[in-house]
Amino acid sequence: MWAAAGLVTLGFFVVLECAARRYGEAGPLTVEAREVIFAPHSGPLLYAGLALTMVVVTWRQRFIAAGVAVGIDIVFWLVRWAVGADMNFGNGALWVILGCAVLAVTRRTGAERSLLLKGSGLGLLLVFGHKTGDTWLLITSKTRPTVLDPYVATVDHALGNPSWLVGRFMEATGPLSGHVLGVVYGQLPLAAALVGLYQLRHVGTERHFPAHHLVRTFLAIGLIGPAVYMIFPVVGPLYAYGPDGGSWAVANIWPDVLPPIATHAVPFDQITPRNCMPSLHTAWATSLFIHTRQGSRVMRYAGTFWLVATLTATLGFGYHYGADLIAGVVFALTVEATMRAVARGWDRSATVLVSYGSVVFTVLLVSYRFAPRSIAAYPWLFGPLLLLAMATVIHLYVRTTKLWDPKFVPVPQPESRPADPHPELA
Repeated sequence: MWAAAGLVTLGFFVVLECAARRYGEAGPLTVEAREVIFAPHSGPLLYAGLALTMVVVTWRQRFIAAGVAVGIDIVFWLVRWAVGADMNFGNGALWVILGCAVLAVTRRTGAERSLLLKGSGLGLLLVFGHKTGDTWLLITSKTRPTVLDPYVATVDHALGNPSWLVGRFMEATGPLSGHVLGVVYGQLPLAAALVGLYQLRHVGTERHFPAHHLVRTFLAIGLIGPAVYMIFPVVGPLYAYGPDGGSWAVANIWPDVLPPIATHAVPFDQITPRNCMPSLHTAWATSLFIHTRQGSRVMRYAGTFWLVATLTATLGFGYHYGADLIAGVVFALTVEATMRAVARGWDRSATVLVSYGSVVFTVLLVSYRFAPRSIAAYPWLFGPLLLLAMATVIHLYVRTTKLWDPKFVPVPQPESRPADPHPELA
C-alpha cells in the first residue's frame, strides 16, 4: 500500500511539474532539486520537515542528525558569503532528510527500513506540500481569467458582510492587532508542525506511527483544497474590492462601503492566486483545533486561540469572505473524517459522515454560484440556514467520532480480603 501511495504521489508531482513548465515556471520537483545546492526559499520549513523525519530515531541519533544539518548549513553559509550569493539556510536539513532515505534503502532492512522511509517521506511531503501549493496557485491564476467574487460578496449580505465588519474593527484597533494576527496567520504551518511533533513524540520508542495524526490531515487539505479553487475561482475582498486589486478591482470600497449585489464574473490579472473558496487557512486551523482537544490544557487553549485568531485574520485582512469560512469548516471536517476512516477502517458511520459532509459542501458551492441573489434577498432566512448547515456537519462529526474514540475502562483491582482474626489457626 505504501509503495502504491508513493507512486501515486510521485505521479501527481510529475503532472504538476509539467503543468508549471507549460506556463514557463519551475514546478515543485525542480524547485526542490535546486534547494539541494542553491539558497532555499524557506529554511524553517525544511527544518520542520527534518524534525518530522527525526521522530523515528533515538535521541542520540536526533542530536547527530541536527548537528550534521547545522554543520552543512554553516559551510553553505560561509561559501555563499564568500562568493556574494543569496544568503539563506536549510540546505543541511534537506541533505539530512535525503540522507535518511538513502540510509534506509542501503543500510536498513525490514521494519526499521520501513519506519525510516516513512519518516523521510513525511518530512519530504511537508516540504513538497508547500511547493505544490505554490504551483497550484500559479495554475489557478493562469487558467482562470475571471473570478466569481461578486457572487460570494452577494451571499455575504445574508451573513452581515463579516469581512467588511472585521476589517473596520482591525482599522479601529490599530497596528498592534494587525501585527499579532499577522504572526498567527503566517505561522499556522509552524503551529501545525509543533502539534504534529507532540502527537508523534513516542514514535522513536514505540517504533510505529499512530494510526492518525494532524500532519496527515494537514497535507490532505493542502493537496485537495486547491483543486476546488479551479472550480470556484475567487481572489478575496482585498483584491476584488480593495486597494490591492489595482485597476482590476471592481471598486476600491473595502472595508468602508458595502459591495453591491451583483452576479457576474469579473476579469482579473494572471498573477493574483484564486485561493479563497474554500478558505484553507480556516480548514487548517479547524483541523489544528480538533487535534489539540486530546492534548494538555495549554495545548487546548492554544488550539482555540489559533482558530479564533486565524478566523479573525482571514476576514480582517480582507483575504476571505464569510461564505469562504463556512465552506472551509465543512471541508476540513469532511477531510478529517475521511482520514480517520482510512486509519480505523470504513463502516456505516464513516460512510454517512463523509457522505453528508461532501453533500453539504457541494450544496454550499452550488448555492453560492447559482442562488446568491435569492440568498441576499432573504438574509433572515438564508443566513441562519448557512450557519445551520455548517452546524449540522459539526454536530454529526462530534457525535460520530465520540463513538469511534476508545472508551477508558478502569483496570479491575483484586478484591481485598479481610484480615484473618485467628492467624494462629491458619
